[in-house]
Amino acid sequence: MESKRQQKVGRQIQKDLGDIFQKEAIHLLNGALITVTGVKMSPDLSIARAYISILPDSKKESVLEALKENSKFLRQKLGLRVRHQLRIVPELHLYLDDTLEYVEKMDKIFSGLVIPPPGEDGTEGDYKL
Repeated sequence: MESKRQQKVGRQIQKDLGDIFQKEAIHLLNGALITVTGVKMSPDLSIARAYISILPDSKKESVLEALKENSKFLRQKLGLRVRHQLRIVPELHLYLDDTLEYVEKMDKIFSGLVIPPPGEDGTEGDYKL
């Protein structure tokens, strides 16, 4: 369970990272679109786990690798933005957010289910008590 402080700092870092990706780190993105879907902070606020979504899917691995290689640059840019709010600029750990893939997988499973219609007496399908 995250504290209110962790949540507040996480939202601020999410917003700032989004701005950095949009304005200052465009050269790292290789034409891809990045969305910061969430940031989880460690209890001491020293580590930020940022979950990112990358479109198109074909560029996911190469863009994530480029971002990880340039994490020092990203942390520096983040530090310039949060230097008055935080004592320590958190270390960035970047992860791919696979929520969209999970939703598509679950939709495919649910669409393949065959649910029998209710019987005349109101019971579900062929089940009788």
